[in-house]
Amino acid sequence: MLKHYFQKNLLFLLLLTVPAFCEVDIGGEFLTDNRFRTEDKNKFTCNENRLSLKLDSGISRAQFHAEIWLREQGFSEVSSSSDLQEKDKEKISPSSLEIRELYIDFYRFLSENLELRVGKQRIAWGTADKLNPTDNLNPDDLEDIMDFGRHLGSNSMKLTYYFGDLTLTGVYIPVFIPAVLPSSDWSSALTPAFSLPAGMSVQNFSDSIILPENNPEESSMYAAKIAGKLFNYDLSVSYFHGRDDLPLVNRIEVTPTGASTVNAVAEMLYPKMQVIGADLAGAVCNIGVWAEGARFVNEEVGMETFTVGVGTQTGIALSEEAYFKYVFGFDYTFKNGLYINGQYLHGFVHERGKDNLEDYFMAGIEKKFFNDELKIKIGCGAEVKDFDKVKDNMAVMTMPEVSYYPVDNTEITLGAYLINGKDTTAFGKVKDNDEIYLKFKYNF
Repeated sequence: MLKHYFQKNLLFLLLLTVPAFCEVDIGGEFLTDNRFRTEDKNKFTCNENRLSLKLDSGISRAQFHAEIWLREQGFSEVSSSSDLQEKDKEKISPSSLEIRELYIDFYRFLSENLELRVGKQRIAWGTADKLNPTDNLNPDDLEDIMDFGRHLGSNSMKLTYYFGDLTLTGVYIPVFIPAVLPSSDWSSALTPAFSLPAGMSVQNFSDSIILPENNPEESSMYAAKIAGKLFNYDLSVSYFHGRDDLPLVNRIEVTPTGASTVNAVAEMLYPKMQVIGADLAGAVCNIGVWAEGARFVNEEVGMETFTVGVGTQTGIALSEEAYFKYVFGFDYTFKNGLYINGQYLHGFVHERGKDNLEDYFMAGIEKKFFNDELKIKIGCGAEVKDFDKVKDNMAVMTMPEVSYYPVDNTEITLGAYLINGKDTTAFGKVKDNDEIYLKFKYNF
């Protein structure tokens, strides 16, 4: 009970305590998001009210920043009359408080050109549009799989040194935090299939996850980046030494339960990896362009399959052979206000290993009307698993959206996610998850 009391009142403690010492700028956003699935009797899949508060305060050469999400999210989980009592309000209307960022900046730290940032922070690397192979410092937040590029913050220390047109950044993350996975009806898009004997199917499945030990050798991660300008292009080269934040199956125990059914228990871990990356961004004839790539080297992870009554088979779950993810794209705004963008990605966030990287094509077009009070946007994407057999290894997604701005800082959006494709592809596995959404947003 004490833990829940603290979580519920942390926001108010911050709002009351911080202003007592210094002037605080408060801004943020209110969002309400409702979605329903068109293929499942119009079932609601998202019911969220979110208040995002951002607090900034400066004291001499220090700057404090916090971003906090206060959310009512989900659906009632009442199963008996006792769940309707006051002590179980969480079952009636689930709510949570989440600290997205909480850090202090120290300017001119030990040197005129040195800055230090300490605390929970989002360290975004890469120049591509939301899908960045070099962006590996913070764990992925895949709660909303359609919110590409969303990450959690990490408790870390970041040093930034400025010399001329160059910037040198060093990051140390003491403790590993895993990624947030999507809900079960979306998770199949990111879950690789494991092989069973012909004609066999899984009756019950369970898993266990092995986290790294909480010591510097196993849990800590570090990174460095040097960035600058060359011929009006922003360039950077980076290095990351840490762990993949998505779990990898390295052992399966199979127990036959019938003539053609089995129970399966999987064991998963988080492999170590090193990433060398580079990116650039600039313009060619008023067309914005960007490119980004990263070379991944994972530790080798073995695979063990134990079948009751048969024995153990061994193999490789993840090879130490290096693989390369990359992305490049463009955007352009015409004189009439029409905006277009396009992007090609080789290797999605969950894909690992040289032979397991797929290709993704994304494009968008948007136009504002009636003195910018109405915006129509159409996004589309295609996933290709095998170019030799495109017809049987492809998925497509269409994302139409209409936004209305009735007053300043206010937006009302109606849109949809429409997916079609083969089960061999990541998004084809969730082709029955078409959704329509309605969002209200206010910024202050």
